[in-house]
Amino acid sequence: MTSLYAKKMTMLAGRIFRDVGKQVDSKSMKVVRIMSELPRPMILKDYYPPLEEYNNILQKLRYLGLFRNEHADFREEMARLRQLRGKGKRKKGESKRGLAQQ
Repeated sequence: MTSLYAKKMTMLAGRIFRDVGKQVDSKSMKVVRIMSELPRPMILKDYYPPLEEYNNILQKLRYLGLFRNEHADFREEMARLRQLRGKGKRKKGESKRGLAQQ
């Protein structure tokens, strides 16, 4: 006569090592067989495109003059014109308070 603890431990060992402790019907055995197999390989592992790679390639092509990004050109031109008007970023130590005290 085995103890309840020993019965539970044998059931647990059977579950871990792919052995079904109780009598089961064919449908349940199909589930046991499917769950004991190795998982199928992922089909959708490359679902998202490599956007960072594309961005780096386009930046290099733009630098070489082989690609034209009109929006980036416009932003750079607006920043250049803003700098010419004196609206650019201040240098370190040129805060509004620092300029008012001088």
